[in-house]
Amino acid sequence: MSTPNIDRLKVKIFADGADLGAIRQAAANPLIKGFTTNPTLMRAAGVSDYRGFAFEALQVIKDRPISFEVFADDFASMQEQALEIASWGDNVYVKIPVTNTKGEFAGPLIASLSRSGVKLNVTAVTTLEQVSRIGDSLAESAPAVVSVFAGRIADTGRDPVPHMAEALRLLRKRPKAELLWASPREVLNIFQADAIGCHIITVTNDHLKKLALVGKDLDAYSLETVAMFYKDATSAGYDIPLPAKRAAS
Repeated sequence: MSTPNIDRLKVKIFADGADLGAIRQAAANPLIKGFTTNPTLMRAAGVSDYRGFAFEALQVIKDRPISFEVFADDFASMQEQALEIASWGDNVYVKIPVTNTKGEFAGPLIASLSRSGVKLNVTAVTTLEQVSRIGDSLAESAPAVVSVFAGRIADTGRDPVPHMAEALRLLRKRPKAELLWASPREVLNIFQADAIGCHIITVTNDHLKKLALVGKDLDAYSLETVAMFYKDATSAGYDIPLPAKRAAS
């Protein structure tokens, strides 16, 4: 079994979250090449002022891309929100969901914004048909990110690796469009994404903490696990009373 090495990775790691403390910590890590968030993460982090949060984050993130998402459900309002969000900074990417809640494809909106120079992050993508249609909608000259939710695909029992490899192939017609492996479930996904040539992977704070384990000696990890079980059992005061005869023997 080969030993993985963070220093050899070509895939860009983007920190995913909405906790400003964690964002500041990630910003100090040169391994982190960008940042993403979404309304669900923001709500979970207790954010009540969308614009206020964004501007605080942008005070920290000035030299790397950061994505903020529209939250309207009709395409006209999405466009207005997208143009406003795009005006917040040159490093801002605007997240546009691949469809609205009615399942209507956002292609015309993606095309309009992309051709006007807005940097897009098309999100909540799962199918290869969606990837292909997004690629057809993007302007060739505009930077863009296509976020395919590989973790959610894996949750359905499907192997995301060949799926993501095919998504990468479909996006070759748009050389300025980067494929993002979204919703990873474990650190291994970083190395899977790297192996197929995926451009970006988002990593939550919980998984960022696990990067210190990459390449760890497995014998040492085994011994630490045994010690943990022993410590927890003794700390809890567990006891298994034995029959007198067995105890005497």
